[in-house]
Amino acid sequence: MAEKDLKKVVLVVSKGNLDEAYPPLMIATGAAAMGAEVDMFFTFYGIDILKKGGADKLQLSPVGNPAMPKPDFSPVPIPNIVSALPGMTPIATAMMKKKIKDTGIMSIPDLVKSAQEMGVRFWACTPTMKLMNIEEADLIPTAGCIGVVGFLDMAADADVTLFI
Repeated sequence: MAEKDLKKVVLVVSKGNLDEAYPPLMIATGAAAMGAEVDMFFTFYGIDILKKGGADKLQLSPVGNPAMPKPDFSPVPIPNIVSALPGMTPIATAMMKKKIKDTGIMSIPDLVKSAQEMGVRFWACTPTMKLMNIEEADLIPTAGCIGVVGFLDMAADADVTLFI
């Protein structure tokens, strides 16, 4: 398949769990590596990625996630109901972070840093900030804070716009 001439990519990041933070950041860095202009609009729980120290604190929620792989120590998948037990979120998070490290995949904080170094612009959603009582000072350095109209202006001339 031939590479397309990708000029502009806009991503909406609405989720803030560990496993849900990877796709938009991987797509953003991949598009930037292809030479595209990339803007990421962080809204609702996705804005947790932009909070100072937030990328380090993302967790993997095993509750209601039937796609969770079986742990290395178990010969069979663990029944989904077990994921609702107290303490399972930190355990699942630790196991996934270990697997990420062992396979050489970049951590979320490293992907955030890499994306910014590649020129990917991060935009915080102002209505979400108001709703969640977040101040601009609570965030890592971003391109700015914009609302829906600002997002639509960015997306209007994008070659690819994704809501993740």
